[in-house]
Amino acid sequence: MKMHIDRAIAALALLLTAGTVQAQTPPSPPPPPQTTAEPRIFRSEGQAEIGGTRLRYAAAVEEFLLPGASIFATSYVRGDVKDVSTRPVIFAFNGGPGSASIWLHLGLMAPRRVDFDDPANPRTVPPFGTVANPDSPLDMADIVLIDPPGTGYSRVLPGAKVEQYYGVEQDAKAMVEVVRQWLRRHGRANSPRYLVSESYGTIRAAVMARLMAGGPTQTGGMDGLALNGVVLLGQALDMARGAEGDDRPYLNILPSLAATACHFGKVAAGCTAEGQGDAARRFIEGGYLAALHAGSRLPADRKAAVARELSALIGIAEKDILAADLRISGAAFARLLLADRGQRVGMYDARFVLPSLGAGSDPVADDPAMGQYVPGFVAAFGDYATKTLKVTLDLPYEPIAFREVNGRWDYGFGPGVPVGRNYGTDLAAAMSRNPAMRLMVGTGWYDLVTPIGSAEYTLAHVGVPLSATRFHAYPSGHMPYVGAEARAALIRDLRAFVGGRE
Repeated sequence: MKMHIDRAIAALALLLTAGTVQAQTPPSPPPPPQTTAEPRIFRSEGQAEIGGTRLRYAAAVEEFLLPGASIFATSYVRGDVKDVSTRPVIFAFNGGPGSASIWLHLGLMAPRRVDFDDPANPRTVPPFGTVANPDSPLDMADIVLIDPPGTGYSRVLPGAKVEQYYGVEQDAKAMVEVVRQWLRRHGRANSPRYLVSESYGTIRAAVMARLMAGGPTQTGGMDGLALNGVVLLGQALDMARGAEGDDRPYLNILPSLAATACHFGKVAAGCTAEGQGDAARRFIEGGYLAALHAGSRLPADRKAAVARELSALIGIAEKDILAADLRISGAAFARLLLADRGQRVGMYDARFVLPSLGAGSDPVADDPAMGQYVPGFVAAFGDYATKTLKVTLDLPYEPIAFREVNGRWDYGFGPGVPVGRNYGTDLAAAMSRNPAMRLMVGTGWYDLVTPIGSAEYTLAHVGVPLSATRFHAYPSGHMPYVGAEARAALIRDLRAFVGGRE
């Protein structure tokens, strides 16, 4: 998910306030136990109307055995393709770290999706179910959804060290190995391949892209496992933020705040998300950046003028903007925008609202978006896995493992320390080595956790070739496929990207 899912907002706050930490190389864990068990595979078949075509497909929930870990991936392979040598394969995963692929799985990729499409009136009690998903990309690419260790049905095996998998580099290496094994198992070593990632998964994709080429300092060999393209949804590449006085978060979130204010009718009538986003960019370049840069040197009259302009742009009262020293965070905005209505908006998707009164303190479970769409996904997947995918594992499916995985994650500074570096440089290195590799970046206008401005800023400052990069914005949130309009636009762009038409 989704932030990623990423760290709880509390952890995100840590990212914005933590000081610089010197990287330390963690000691190598002892070799984990080996397993000689045969991989478990649960097979099923189906038919679906996808992309205007009636097609047959084979589904498989497959186990991949790595040293000390059992990793499951779900694949959908179109059954009426005679020559698969040129048929693309999409490898998809969510983020967290500690999130399973359930969100991309039942939100966008599978032949069926969760029956959940109305942020204004979300269903939050059972029964939940799935419906046909004609927007799946299965008509033009085979799909593999991977659940990293500790998520979904995947587990670190007894006696193994979780440190071998709960970290940026460790995790990416494991996922590369799953991709390698899947391609070999299915005879697809020469198929075009794409990574579709979301939230923390965008970090995973960037590091995987760097590792897949190999090299003496990467994997010890020239692996040559080239990627045709990478898709980043709700990108979260820059984990180096955190110095006190860093104004980038306030600048980067502004287009999303302006779009959200428009969505709720808090700014000029007749506005659009795109128009508000453009107005926010002009405001940043035309004076907001200079005002923040001036800090306490900014004259009082100029500060008042900036507050007035900012209020008209994002729908927050001037007094609140001045009280925040012109710096409105996503969390403050979510609390203030609809305060006059007694409501708060979601950080993960600002279209979702809940009453302000009685709000709990959990930054994820009490988020108006996460709190309302998670139950439907979880329940629908449990039913779908057993009845449609024919899974008979005596294991609970772990959708998000915050304490076990997220809270123990190693970004390179030790387990549980939520700071890292800017992983956009990994993606830049991969694209430099592979000039034909392309990049697609998709962001929801109403995502206040990984906002559109952050994607634009990050990728413009790491050396990624922008000529090979396509940016798209959708009328949705952190999961940019929630809602019929957003999902249709996203799948249209994904089809064009994988099909080489953009």
